[in-house]
Amino acid sequence: MLPYPLLLRIRHPAITVLMPEASTVLETHRVAPYPWLLADVGGSNARFGWVPHAGCVPQHVRTLAVAEYPEFIDAARAYLDSLAHAGLPGERQPGSAAFAVATAPGEERVELTNSGWGFSRRRMRQQLGLRGPLLVLNDFEALALSLPSLRANQWQSTPTQASGDGSALAAPRFDVPVAVVGPGTGLGVAGLLPTRAGWLAVPGEGGHATLAPADDFESALLAAARREFPHVSAERFLSGIGLPVLYRSLAEVRGERALPEVDAKWIVERALAQDDALASACIESFCAMLGGFAGSVALTFAARGGVFIGGGIVPRLGPVFERSAFRERFEAKGRFSGFLRAVPTALVTDTLVALDGAAQALLQHA
Repeated sequence: MLPYPLLLRIRHPAITVLMPEASTVLETHRVAPYPWLLADVGGSNARFGWVPHAGCVPQHVRTLAVAEYPEFIDAARAYLDSLAHAGLPGERQPGSAAFAVATAPGEERVELTNSGWGFSRRRMRQQLGLRGPLLVLNDFEALALSLPSLRANQWQSTPTQASGDGSALAAPRFDVPVAVVGPGTGLGVAGLLPTRAGWLAVPGEGGHATLAPADDFESALLAAARREFPHVSAERFLSGIGLPVLYRSLAEVRGERALPEVDAKWIVERALAQDDALASACIESFCAMLGGFAGSVALTFAARGGVFIGGGIVPRLGPVFERSAFRERFEAKGRFSGFLRAVPTALVTDTLVALDGAAQALLQHA
């Protein structure tokens, strides 16, 4: 058996898609018995899905708030109990499971970075009564695995992208490496590399890499943040937990008063309503610095196929993101600006695609 399923290349006008060959899928399914329990676990929400048999996309998707459950197993059991109320016929006991988690999963113990949840792989498998595998992968590893099969209603080109001569850039392609960056509760980063046997997702903790300033103003923002944190990572500004830090730093640099105890939701809402100048400036800086960071990720992976923006924040920004300096800063890399000018950027608009990636991980498991 191959370590990854054989892939057939299918093209449609917007995107190049790689699909598993049917005979290999059937062979792989012997290793991962159905039904499949899927989860995408972040710092704020846990999204669950169910795949009853071969050929199905994740269904009965439900989002549960992390804060409402003491442990991950409690949320998983609540989801499984909810299937009984959804009129789901037949077996409700999962045969296999794949969990995409917002952390670097350990070999046995898994601790979530931005919540108090944690679990033992061995104990979790026993608690769920699985006959087949339990896969635990980084959430952005799962998001990366979902990219080649994104449907047209799950992504869009970034509105700000244009090449130097004003012409539109090409759509993402999947015969070369791609990357994904996602500001959610935290900041996720992953790459997706083509191999002779299939796609290889490369998870990482790039969100915790040191954030680089592009000019003196951003240097001042970082200096203000360093008075609060000894290390200012990209996640300290470019995430849900980071937006309030950026807001406070911006207030200090501008000599203005920051409102106490604001959160990311408030900042985004005020920027969209255009009724708070500091919140609007915060989102402008967020988009610009995200562009610079995404350009660095593109160079790191040599992601000629494109860089996707995932996570829950950017899809909510709408016209604010469209008018932002994201794409300008994405390309602003000196001698490599020409390289980045040809790299497409795209926005993942469906926040549930990591469930598709978790299913793909089970499909490829051997």
